[in-house]
Amino acid sequence: MSAQAHAINSIDDLTPYQKAAVLSIALGDEISAKLFKNLSKNEIEAISKEIAFMKKIDPNIYKAVVKEFYQMLKAKEYATSGGIEYAKEILVKTLGPEEARRIIDKLIKLLESNVGFGYLENIDPKQLVKFIQNEHPQTIAVILSHLDQSKAAEVLSLLPKEIQIDIVVRMASLENISPNVIKRVSEMLETKMEDLSGSNVEIGGIRAVSEIINRMGRTESKSLIDQISEKNPDLASKIRDMMFVFEDIIKLSNSDIQEILKHIDKKDLTIALKGAPEELSKKFFSNMSSRAAETLKEEMEFLGPVKVKDVERAQKAIVDIVRRLDEEGVISISGGGEEMLE
Repeated sequence: MSAQAHAINSIDDLTPYQKAAVLSIALGDEISAKLFKNLSKNEIEAISKEIAFMKKIDPNIYKAVVKEFYQMLKAKEYATSGGIEYAKEILVKTLGPEEARRIIDKLIKLLESNVGFGYLENIDPKQLVKFIQNEHPQTIAVILSHLDQSKAAEVLSLLPKEIQIDIVVRMASLENISPNVIKRVSEMLETKMEDLSGSNVEIGGIRAVSEIINRMGRTESKSLIDQISEKNPDLASKIRDMMFVFEDIIKLSNSDIQEILKHIDKKDLTIALKGAPEELSKKFFSNMSSRAAETLKEEMEFLGPVKVKDVERAQKAIVDIVRRLDEEGVISISGGGEEMLE
């Protein structure tokens, strides 16, 4: 789609080629010419067409594109020197958690596309399962490690139960993997899919596994962790340490609970507590005013039976907020339960 085909009101309206066109205009002919020397003929042609179609662009969009380009360069620089986690740590300090997360997500997708797995983003999980379910668990582990965590969780849950644990264990042990291995796996998929399109790449690991399992349903994730524990208790313990579920809120300090209550939707809390242990409900009630606690109890009774999926959705919404507050340093989920004395 060319730049003339629709109104461009924000940077999110731009395609990658349109962003490149805007950047080229902003940088000027001399610098753009140097950049074009590193592009393919097709890429130069596509960007040139977008430049030709562009008439008027809001100055704020120019600034936003240049800013994003600069941030991506810095993020890649940080990642090259200290890895993705180091880059995220630096960007959170300089840009804030939300902006840092956005830049890191784009950087990860860029790095993945550079090693031949960018096409996976557009593949339906059910379709992907059909292609990979008969592959070796190690091959599947490499593939899932290159997926967005939500999609990887869906693919993992659709794979045969008997191989899920083996795949998770192998993913947890992945740290650095040769580009040659990635290339072979990508070529293997290429022979099965008609539309598929050096230094080592850091993928997988226990953190990636915990993020994926966190995004699975509560029943499925608990069952999988229990099975992993039977085969590898140490690994299961490490995965649990990096996970945070709704029931873990009971471990947080009273001050953290009070902070959480300022940010969560009370309707979500009403539904979430319908499926929570009594001790956790009491923890929330004790950190509210008597009137607010009584009102919440009445609303829970008035609500009646609630579907499990609705409870899990509400609990996930609250956990997402808890994680965000932890990332922003507002609360701490790693040292919960330790009240400070004056």
